[in-house]
Amino acid sequence: MKPVILDVDTGVDDALAIAYALNSPELEVIGLTTCFGNAPIESTTRNTLVVLEKLGKMVPVYAGADKQLKGGLKKYPTHVHGEDGLGNQVDRTPEKRAESEGAVDYIINQVIKQPQEITIIAVGPLTNLALAVKKEPEIASLVKEVIIMGGAVFTAGNVTPYSEANIITDPEAADIVFSSGLPVTIVGLDVTMKTLLPREALTDWRDLKRDAAHFFADMTSFYMQSYETHHPGIGGCALHDPLAVGVAIDPSFVKKEEWSVKVVLEGEERGRTIAHTEGGPKIQVCTHVKSETFLKHFLGRIF
Repeated sequence: MKPVILDVDTGVDDALAIAYALNSPELEVIGLTTCFGNAPIESTTRNTLVVLEKLGKMVPVYAGADKQLKGGLKKYPTHVHGEDGLGNQVDRTPEKRAESEGAVDYIINQVIKQPQEITIIAVGPLTNLALAVKKEPEIASLVKEVIIMGGAVFTAGNVTPYSEANIITDPEAADIVFSSGLPVTIVGLDVTMKTLLPREALTDWRDLKRDAAHFFADMTSFYMQSYETHHPGIGGCALHDPLAVGVAIDPSFVKKEEWSVKVVLEGEERGRTIAHTEGGPKIQVCTHVKSETFLKHFLGRIF
């Protein structure tokens, strides 16, 4: 089993990614670290604990960054993930609480304790990872791999014409991570927008007559409504964060190219991820995906 730290800003697709990871025997999720992003840090941490309870799983949760490296997030995407971050489906306070250790120290300590063993799957803003690298630069050479859902290297953004949501939420953090020497793979909109969870899948989940399946179906239905608003007739939603988990399970789901990636930090194109052939450490950029193969795998593991 591959020991994994899953770094999340738990909204709807993060929840799907958590379920996928926890139900995949190839991965051992040793901890979940939370970040602001789809909702404030208090909400994303609560949501993570709620999702674990719904799934009947026991994994420690470590709360992390509550704001950008420079400034703070002024607006959360409630139109996409709901007021609570989970499609307005959170109806109670989780029984468990986050651990006393913070996310950044947890990441550092686990990587140092298990050199060349830990895979970090980061599916939110990269603030926790950037803070960890800034605090303890040596971890860049000790992490086995970092798989990131973020960026739009060879395609348009989904927040601005140039930028993807996780990167624009904290561009400075992303730039630090991409230039740190960490063994990074970017699973960006170049491939995630080619994955589609069809609305019909939600009917199948409801037919399972399980509380968790109904919770996930209702949550994802809200998310799909946002997609329908921006992509009329799409009939589902992209599986952004789950694909990053999929790449950790089976790298053959995607094809990659090696590039140096810079993040635009100023002006109209702030948050844009630009590939260069020279300058800076090289990272792996996913450019193609076996979407049907991945979708079948995801649906076979989610519950």
